[in-house]
Amino acid sequence: MSMTIDVLTLFPKMFEAVLLESIIKRAQKFKKLKIRMHNIRDYTDDKHRKVDDRPFGGGPGMVLTCQPVMDALKAIKKRSKAGKVIMMSPQGEVLDQGVAVELSKIKEMILISGHYEGVDERLRGIADRQISIGNYVLTGGELPAMVLIDSVARLIPGVLGDEKSTHEESFSDGLLEYPHYTRPADYRNNRVPDALISGNHNSVNRWRKIQSIIKTIKTRPDLIKHIRQLEVE
Repeated sequence: MSMTIDVLTLFPKMFEAVLLESIIKRAQKFKKLKIRMHNIRDYTDDKHRKVDDRPFGGGPGMVLTCQPVMDALKAIKKRSKAGKVIMMSPQGEVLDQGVAVELSKIKEMILISGHYEGVDERLRGIADRQISIGNYVLTGGELPAMVLIDSVARLIPGVLGDEKSTHEESFSDGLLEYPHYTRPADYRNNRVPDALISGNHNSVNRWRKIQSIIKTIKTRPDLIKHIRQLEVE
C-alpha cells in the first residue's frame, strides 16, 4: 500500500525540515508515501495574493477566506476525487493512536492547515474530518499537520523496518510502552532487570506487560480509567 497526502498551507517551507528527514524521507524514497505541497496563495484571485479578511461582526485577527481554499481543493480533486479532506483545527477530535491507525488505511488524504484567527466557517462543511493534536491553540495548522503526517506515515506497511514496532508501542494496546534497555547490562552499578537478560521469552514478555501497566498507572492513570470504561461498555 502507498499513500498520497496533499497539504494546503500558507507556509510550505515550514514542512521541509520534517518531511525531508528520517522515516518520512525514507517512506517517500521507497514510494510508500507521496506528499504534495500546495501554497494557498497560489489559488487566490486577489491581485495582491491576499487570502484573509476581517470577520463579520468585528473581533480581533483575520480569517482565512473561502475562495482560495475552495479553488485549491477543486484543482486537487481534478486529479483525484478520492481524497479525504481533513482540516487541522483545535475544534476537531483529538488525534490519538486509534485515529492514526484509521487514517493510515486511507490511500489519499488532503490536509487543510489554516492560519490567522481561524477559517471561514463555511470551509468546515467541506471537511470529512476535523482533527486537533491537543487541547491548546497554536499559531497555525502547519505543526499539527506535520504531527499527523508523522503519526500516520509510520503505520503504512513497509515504512518501518520491523512491522512489529507499531504493535508494541505506547497506546497500541491502550497502555504506555514498557521500558527499554541496551548494553552494557551494568552501567555504573545500575543493572538491567534480570528478566530481560534471562533468555526466557516468557519471562521477558511477562516483565514487559507488568512494567507497561505500572508505568501507565504512575504517569497516565487516565488511560487505565479509559480501558476500564471500554471493558464495562
